Amino acid sequence: MLTDIFLPEVMGTAILILLGTGVVANAVLPKTGGFGGGILLINFGWGLGVYAGVYVAYKSGAHINPAVTLGLVAAGDSGLSFTEVLVYISGQMLGAMIGATLCWLAYKKHFDDPEAEQGAKLGVFSTMPTISSPAWNVVTEVIGTFVLLFVILSFGKTPTEVGPLAVALLVVGIGASLGGPTGYAINPARDLGPRIMHAVLPIANKGSSGWSYAWVPVVAPIIGGVLGGVLGNAVGFV
Repeated sequence: MLTDIFLPEVMGTAILILLGTGVVANAVLPKTGGFGGGILLINFGWGLGVYAGVYVAYKSGAHINPAVTLGLVAAGDSGLSFTEVLVYISGQMLGAMIGATLCWLAYKKHFDDPEAEQGAKLGVFSTMPTISSPAWNVVTEVIGTFVLLFVILSFGKTPTEVGPLAVALLVVGIGASLGGPTGYAINPARDLGPRIMHAVLPIANKGSSGWSYAWVPVVAPIIGGVLGGVLGNAVGFV
């Protein structure tokens, strides 16, 4: 049943985004308990968000990322129909929007704080490059998402069976190693869903939603995911 895909992907992605955007809010919004916690706090928070989200979405295979869904299709490892792919991505997008909204509610008073800068507010919801160079920003996101898919596929050939923990640690590693230039979206739903909510929610003094950059964390992770899937298949991970 399509609901066996849609609902787990909605719930798992919502948990991922709630915990992921939540750790960013905790680190960058003034007067929070974690203010100034830094990039490693954010990396581990996102990794643990993935860890929780994968468990919640286990019934659907826990893609919780359109780049993963499309990468698995490219690898020939999914057996998914076109309709099922659309259901996966629809669930991921809706879940991302729900998770971002819950994060805003949890940190509502901190978003309202006049000391909170517009850039920090946008940074809770979505990624922006530290140096704006669209072509090179695409390269960074392609490489990061390629690593995500390629290594995930390799897990299927190892006997450790650590499952979600392995994926969580991989995400932490990608963030710590490759996340500096762009904030490592590596997930179109992770960036686009919250960015939409940044645009529509009544966030005080929120400023621009950064739409001129928004195509990069959508297009580049899809390219990286597909490339990771193709090469993973070519080297025998699938």
